[in-house]
Amino acid sequence: MAALSRQSGGVIMSRVIAVMACGFTVAACSASVPSLNFLNSSPPTAAVRFESEPAGAEVKTPSGQSCRTPCELTIQVAPELSVTFALAGYQSETVSVRSEEGSVFSSPKLTPNPVHVALHTIPAVPAKKKIRKRPAVASAAPPLTSAR
Repeated sequence: MAALSRQSGGVIMSRVIAVMACGFTVAACSASVPSLNFLNSSPPTAAVRFESEPAGAEVKTPSGQSCRTPCELTIQVAPELSVTFALAGYQSETVSVRSEEGSVFSSPKLTPNPVHVALHTIPAVPAKKKIRKRPAVASAAPPLTSAR
């Protein structure tokens, strides 16, 4: 009887070890495959490269991140977000970046990537000429008199 209880205890312990091993395997897979990452509640992110012509434009994302082109930011994947490029002397440009579903074993991607913008200079406003009015000058000639 003692041998039988030892044998059934060994079987139960083997099952517990097997269940734990499976649990650790699933956790390891979910950490390496973003689409299966149900244990981690943080939203997926993607690296996006930003370029502008001319270089040096400030890029701002809706989350408040910013950098100067050429640069790269890691941003949270969203269905759509607007990124603004600004540079002194140039018109600001806003570009829409959209998410594109990845396959089962890859994370979602943001497109376009890289984001390239050609900035246009702000047209110069012609300066208005100021017209100076000359002050009225009093005449030094004697007043006209009528002949009677």
